[in-house]
Order: sequence, then structure tokens, then C-alpha cells
Amino acid sequence: MTDGSSTAREDGTIYLNHAGTSWPKPPEVRAAAAAALTSDPREWPRRFEAGRAAIARFFGVQDPEDMLITPGCTAALAVALADLPWARGDRLIIGGLEHHALHRPARALAEERGVELLVAPYAPGAPIELDFVARALQEGGVRLVAFAMASNVTGELAPARQLAALAREHGALCLVDAAQAAGVVELDVAALGADLLAFAGHKGPLGPQGVGGLYIAPHVRMRAPAASCSRAGVCAVGGSSKPGYCDVGSVNYAGLAGLVAGLRWIESRGLSKLRAHTLGLTRTLLTGLARVPGVRVIGAAEAEARVPVVSFVHERLPPELIAARLRGEHGIVVRAGQQCAPLAHETLGTGEAGTVRVSVGASSRARDVAALLRALAAIC
Repeated sequence: MTDGSSTAREDGTIYLNHAGTSWPKPPEVRAAAAAALTSDPREWPRRFEAGRAAIARFFGVQDPEDMLITPGCTAALAVALADLPWARGDRLIIGGLEHHALHRPARALAEERGVELLVAPYAPGAPIELDFVARALQEGGVRLVAFAMASNVTGELAPARQLAALAREHGALCLVDAAQAAGVVELDVAALGADLLAFAGHKGPLGPQGVGGLYIAPHVRMRAPAASCSRAGVCAVGGSSKPGYCDVGSVNYAGLAGLVAGLRWIESRGLSKLRAHTLGLTRTLLTGLARVPGVRVIGAAEAEARVPVVSFVHERLPPELIAARLRGEHGIVVRAGQQCAPLAHETLGTGEAGTVRVSVGASSRARDVAALLRALAAIC
């Protein structure tokens, strides 16, 4: 998918870090964000409502009031975890591949509020052990099951619908971190069964940085401890059942406009077609990496079990060195290290050095992957 990418690539850069942030942004996204910065302030409320409604529709949310626009996925996860009415002794289940944005506030609940934190076992191709989750739920006391729908390290897709159904069956809530899944795979909150869902706007949805969202199902009761204003429909009042914009900060209007434009760009091309495109590139990448001497791919063997994210290690070359040589000698941008997910690397046994992460996106091309594989063959 090359719309708008040719001019952005004139310097020869091959960008394969879409799990970090998508690039280049479609021209429509850049134009919408720029227009929002110069729009008449009298239009801001209408633009906000229209934008939030468009985002809600994209995720299958019936009532836009259930969608909170946030400064990003990290902020959304922090609010979702902090604002539930936790009691000492409550139990929280997470997966072993969680990003720090979910793991850190979960650990804080355990350390500061007496919540019991349970980490479900991992296996390649089975990132969250369903039997473990089922047993913990049967034992009782679980208030929340929280997990990444797709790992930002291995790309592996969690059994999200099964986890949501298990939680619902035992009276627990389900929080889905969709940072890597939104805009990449089909995602409908009703079909998924999620009670809470957080997403980032700057990754798969192709929006700018600094915007995301949190879906809160109508039946979910929460606190809003940071709220102190009482403007109806904008802020949650202290003691209200849901957090509002006083709890997460001012809305990024330019980011919101760009995010809506990104989602419309995806809809115009067809999410299923974009998924097929990135799946094909991921298959080529996995096949090619298996042929590079000394390289070991982390996680599931099948592209279909992943979003378009692949991590690998080399038997003797550290990840940071490989990434630096790819960038400096070949003009290829990947991500190396722990990818802001130390728990995941502890689970995977990849240590402090982490992995080399390659992630393709809607604007990636077959020749980008081919160039990467040639460069790795030369480096390794």
C-alpha cells in the first residue's frame, strides 16, 4: 500500500518499526491534523463530537459516550486500572507478555493496594494459558482479567474472545490492551466481549502521536478520583461511575482529527485487505529469517498467529548492534532492546538485551522485507 509513501521515502529510508509508530502517515492524516490547528474554536465542540462518534463506530461502540479520548494507550490503561473499585484481597490476572503500560500499574495495585497479582503462563503460540485463567477464576476473588490482545514483542495474538467469555462467566471484568491490534485486525467490542478496551492512535490506526482511547462498557462501575469539575457531559463528577476528561487531560484536537482521518483511510482501503497485505509480508519475513545463520525467531511460527510483528535474536550478535548496523549501513529502521516490555523479556528469557523487532505496516512493501533479509545476511 504505497499511498503517500513515495515522497516520504525519497531519502531511501526503509521503515520497519510500525509497532512503535506508523510511518509515513497518509496525506489525509497530515492534512486533517494541520487543519484542526487552525480551525475556529467555536467549531471545536462539534468537531470533537463528530470525531468521537467516528472512532466509536470503527470499534463497534453503540454509544459514543462510552468512548473516552485519551492522550494515548498508556493513559487509557492507567485510568482503567486505577479507577476500578479495588479492595484489598481482590485478584488481578495478567499475561506474561504485557507492555510496561499495563504491567506497571498492575504491579502498583499489588504493592500499594493489596491486590493479588497473578501472571498467566506463556508458551509460543499460546501466549496466555487458558486453563490457568479458568482455574484462577474458579477459585474466586478475581475482579479483572487484563491482557494485550497482541504482544508488542512477539506479535502473538491472545485468545481474547475466550478470555473475555471466561471472565464474564465468573463475574470478572475484562480489560483488553489493543495497542498493537487496533487498526490491524478486525476489532468489534461487542463481538469481543470486552468490558474495557484501550488503544493507541499512532500505531495501526495511522493517527498522530498523543491520542488514543478507552472504551468503558455501560455496565462497568468505576471511580473518578482525579475529577474535580462538574461540567455535565465533559467531566466526571467525583463519585461518578466513570472517569472523564478531567481524569486524563485536555483532548488533543489535532491528534483526534488525524486519528479520524487515519481510520477513514483504513476503511476506504478495507481492513481485511490491509491485513492480507501485512500477513503476506510477515510470512515472507518469517521464512527469510529462518534461513539467516544464527538467527532464532521468538514466538509463534505462523504469521496468522501474529499481528505483523516479529522479534528475533542472534546467537552471537547483540540486538542493539544489529539494529545500529541496519540503520547506519543499510538505512533500515527497526527496534532493538526491551521494547518497553521488561516482563515480556523476562517471560521469554531474552534478558536485558531483548530482541531485534521488525514490524511492517500498511505502507510497507515486499522490497522492504527483501532488503532487510539481504542486509541481515550480510551482517550476520
